[in-house]
Amino acid sequence: MTTAFQREFQDHKCFMTLSHKSYNLPPRPVSPEEAARALSAPALAIRHPAPGQSAPRPPRPPQGGEESAWGLRGQEAPPRTSAHDSKRPAGKRTKTRKPTGTSARVGDSSPEKTSASKNCGNNQSSYWLMKSEPQSRIEKGVDVKFSIEDLKAEPKQTACWDGVRNYQARNFLRAMKLEQKAFFYHSNCKEPGIAGLVKIVKEAYPDHTQFEKNNPYYDPSSKEDNPKWSMVDVQFVRLMKRYITLTELKANHQAHKATGGPLKNMALFTHPRLSVQPLTPEEFEFILSLEEKEPS
Repeated sequence: MTTAFQREFQDHKCFMTLSHKSYNLPPRPVSPEEAARALSAPALAIRHPAPGQSAPRPPRPPQGGEESAWGLRGQEAPPRTSAHDSKRPAGKRTKTRKPTGTSARVGDSSPEKTSASKNCGNNQSSYWLMKSEPQSRIEKGVDVKFSIEDLKAEPKQTACWDGVRNYQARNFLRAMKLEQKAFFYHSNCKEPGIAGLVKIVKEAYPDHTQFEKNNPYYDPSSKEDNPKWSMVDVQFVRLMKRYITLTELKANHQAHKATGGPLKNMALFTHPRLSVQPLTPEEFEFILSLEEKEPS
């Protein structure tokens, strides 16, 4: 009489033979010890295939980034990336008036995350350069013009510096402290250059224009309980004794690259798209000294 163990052994032997055939492998004899181990494993279900069916195939080995039933793990899958991780070219910085007529605005037309912060100064600077457009330009029905003369004409000669839409420039705004000085730079005009001096009279706070749907710098992804963008208030200090042109600054920058002078790493030339830039004390003092000299 055939025992129950012998029947189970015969079923298992048949299963192993059919499994080898399904993979075009030669049959392999199964020892009683192997059969006993197989029968004692709860995860292995032994069954005789029905007529006309092939034997079940063994589990697929784990692939990269997957975890199998055996607890084995392949190589880690590459991290997912989103559209916000990709770099996009920054647009031109502009300044606009708030509908009440009391704000100065400087905008970067597209948000950008940049690695330039590793090389463009640091957030501990005490001196800054801030760009604005002195000539009229209409963007989405709003004139983004704001010159240093416009700042002088504001009540208390003070305005908020809004519309910045570049993450690094925003971080520089957030780093500004009361009474720190900044050069007011005219950009996107016939003769770009430094027109005057301003000082910070209110530290960073949420930029109201990010929530105004009719504003050219409206950002629908920014929420009032977690605003993306910040601004500061600036006050007019004085005009430069003479207009320091971009051409003159560039000539000094090129000369200082060869001689190791103070403008050798000036962000205006190493990261020209930034609308808000830090200055070293040496850069700031050298530019002030140019006021007393004839243009080269």
